[in-house]
This record gives sequence, structure tokens and C-alpha cells, in this order.
Amino acid sequence: MADEPLVLGIETSCDETGVGIVRGTTLLADAIASSVDEHARFGGVVPEVASRAHLEAMVPTIDRALKEAGVSARDLDGIAVTAGPGLAGALLVGVSAAKAYAYALGKPLYGVNHLASHICVDQLEHGPLPEPTMALLVSGGHSSLLLSEDITSDVRPMGATIDDAAGEAFDKIARVLNLGFPGGPVIDRYAKEGDPEAITFPRGLTGPRDPAYDFSFSGLKTAVARWIEARRAAGEEVPVRDVAASFQEAVVDVLTRKAVRACKDEGVDHLMIGGGVAANSRLRVLAQERCEAAGIRLRVPRPKLCTDNGAMVAALGAEMVARNRAASGWDLSADSSLPVTDPHVPGHDHVHEVSKENLYS
Repeated sequence: MADEPLVLGIETSCDETGVGIVRGTTLLADAIASSVDEHARFGGVVPEVASRAHLEAMVPTIDRALKEAGVSARDLDGIAVTAGPGLAGALLVGVSAAKAYAYALGKPLYGVNHLASHICVDQLEHGPLPEPTMALLVSGGHSSLLLSEDITSDVRPMGATIDDAAGEAFDKIARVLNLGFPGGPVIDRYAKEGDPEAITFPRGLTGPRDPAYDFSFSGLKTAVARWIEARRAAGEEVPVRDVAASFQEAVVDVLTRKAVRACKDEGVDHLMIGGGVAANSRLRVLAQERCEAAGIRLRVPRPKLCTDNGAMVAALGAEMVARNRAASGWDLSADSSLPVTDPHVPGHDHVHEVSKENLYS
């Protein structure tokens, strides 16, 4: 094995079949096959459709990643895969594929945590993570504040979503406004032409007695939907751009306010933002402004690395190999509710009986 481990990562937690290849902290390939168009007509992700799409896309996407990286599967030092959290059926496709490749190649297998992977991917953009690092992860399924002392073994939840996550709220409001699915990119686009101060929408869980770091966007979603319904019932035109801008401002205001507060309270001078909603342009601008004012260094990967991808899984897998973390056993299974306190799923130190005669061809 070279000084820097060469690892392939597989991500199938939702509707993206992602395969990434990383050498140390250098990204060599990031191949993605998305099934988002297949879900659009349903207004959200359909688990069974996602699972079948992963099954069809898996081998071609792995082959494409290997070709893009210019490496052979035999050169790999390990196979990493998202073991959870996520959609159970979708996760099972990825875990099964990773087991098959790892067994055939005689390589160690690493089942890793989806959320921890979203933090670790920033190493591919800005170099090794400071320890500790505060991470704000925002996507369709979760909004979380996490404190990472060691991305491979010590990730502590500071705050989490109580009901609707930020990305879920974006999707629902986009649906009410008849803007389509997914909602995040289209609301961001419309908001750029709107007035964020046109309508005052509520900021959930920001009162003095509310949990300091938890998130709730259900009340905001309901308030926006009722505001739109009232305008329509009165026969008035809905100012779509102003609604989008005002709703978006309410979301990013809460996210950045709580993230900066957590950094101050814990004495952490670095904030990393990841997850699909981290691609939101207004979130990036407001986070930068508030971090600069508080003396906090902000790290946000480029938008393509914020959404679900195999590169983030490979990045965490490479870190596992570099730090000699225990590989996962062959009994590794998908865990749709895998806690973030488990950055990876170790097993007994397994020996590959097939390693002397590589089965991969």
C-alpha cells in the first residue's frame, strides 16, 4: 500500500448512486448516477424506485469511476460504503455491492456513517480537518450540529431536527408554490429576484427557553403555506419571488445563528457546513458574514461535494485506513437509523481467504 491509501467509496443512502475514488485527501474520481427525474413526478423520493435505480446503476458507475481515476480495482487499499442512516432498501444495495467487490478483491471493507462522511468530504477541498471541528449538516433528511474531535471515532451530536429538516421544508414550500421537485435549487433561484424582508416568517426554536441547538422547520413550513393559501383564497396574486426569498431567509437565519452560537459556546474556531442545502447561495453568504464577525473560520465544500456523493464516503474510508481503524466484518448490514456517534461500523479483524487469488476480473 502506498503512503496515502487508495479507497473506493459507495453511497446509496437516498436517490444518488455515488462512487468516488480518493487517494489520501486527493479526489481522483466522483461518478454519480441520479434517479431524481424518476421521483419528480411523485413530488419526493420513492424508496422502491430508488433501490431499483441503484441496482441498475451500480456496476456501470463503479466502472466509470475506475476509468476516470485511471486505476485498476486491484490497486485499491479498501472499499468504503455508507451503512446508514438512509433508506433501508437503498442502503442494502450499496452494502451488498461493497461486500461483493471487497470479497472478490481481497480488500478490507469499511461501513461508514453518512453524516460523518458529509463532514469528512471537506478534506478533499480544504485539507485535513481541524480537531475539533463544528459541523452544520443540512439536507433533505436532517439538520444537525455536530462536534467532531476525531472524524473516525468521536462525533458528538449538539443539536438535531425535531420535525421537518431544512431540505424537506424547501421541497414542501416549492410544491405549494408549484415550482417542482427538488425544491432547494429552484427556491434559491427565485429568491435571488425577491425581497427577503417582504414577509416576516417565524424563526423556529429561537426563544430564550427553546433548545439552543435543535431545529424545527415544521412551524415555518405551515406558516408559509397558510400565507400562500390566504392570498389565493382572497383572489390575490402570490408574489412567488418574495415568498421564496422571505422563506429562505428564515431558514438560513436560524441555521447560521445556531451554528455560530454553538462554536462560541464550545470554544471552537472552525465551522464546516455540509449536506445538500449547503449548496444554497444565501446560506453561504450569511454564514460567511456571521463567521467573520465572530472570528470563526468557515469551511464549505464546493456545491457538488455538498450533495450526496461517493467521494465523501471514500474520503472517510481513506481516513479509516490511514488511522488503522478496524475494518467491518462480513456481517455488516445496512442500518437506516445508524447514530452519528458511530462514524463507522467495525467488526472483528477479518482475514480475506481469497486475497491470495484475486477473484476480480
